[in-house]
Amino acid sequence: MKQYIFDVDGTLTPSRGRMDYEFKSWFNTFCLTNNVYLVTGSDRDKTYEQIGETFNIVKRVYNCSGSEVWERNECIYRSPWKPEQELLDTLNKVLNENHYAGKTGNHIEVRTGLVNFSIVGRNATVDQRKIYVEWDNNVNDRKYIAEELSCQYSDYEFKIAGETGIDITPLGSTKAQILKDFDDNDEIYFYGDKCKPGGNDCEIYNAVTNGYEVDNWEHTWNLLKKL
Repeated sequence: MKQYIFDVDGTLTPSRGRMDYEFKSWFNTFCLTNNVYLVTGSDRDKTYEQIGETFNIVKRVYNCSGSEVWERNECIYRSPWKPEQELLDTLNKVLNENHYAGKTGNHIEVRTGLVNFSIVGRNATVDQRKIYVEWDNNVNDRKYIAEELSCQYSDYEFKIAGETGIDITPLGSTKAQILKDFDDNDEIYFYGDKCKPGGNDCEIYNAVTNGYEVDNWEHTWNLLKKL
């Protein structure tokens, strides 16, 4: 059976933005005739803010990289994991020692089964995010941080997520963990924008036969139209 799994941020929506109205209408129709699942590092509230009623049209939404699972308005699973204080202290130390000048606040966000860490901060405006993205692309700030933290903590996964964040999960709790809910005979199609090593779509992308790395939601739409 064909199963379609999509990342959300950067795959179905602009980064931290709302789903395009025309694409949303088309995608909702696609969901009515196909088995569609979403997997994202964001929590339910942020995901619903981005995609609206699409949240309740797909068969299941895996929030927080699969650590919280929703079927419409019902949460059917929630991981009990909480980060150790030592890890949070280390993240604060990394933040204080980082030389980036445009920090905006709200840098460490504890979600279900996941911690999101952002040097620029989740209070950043669209323009402030763009400035950090350009800086990160030039100096590989997040890649360096993730690699350094991986050397310090062997029991955690540190993955580049979205445009400005790093997702931190217990070892083995990447987005690929959701595949245990599917059958071996399923023909799984996955679409994501962070599929290269170090990205939070990498493990699930490599674990399925039909994986597609996309540049943006327009790219996703164009691929789906060709099915």
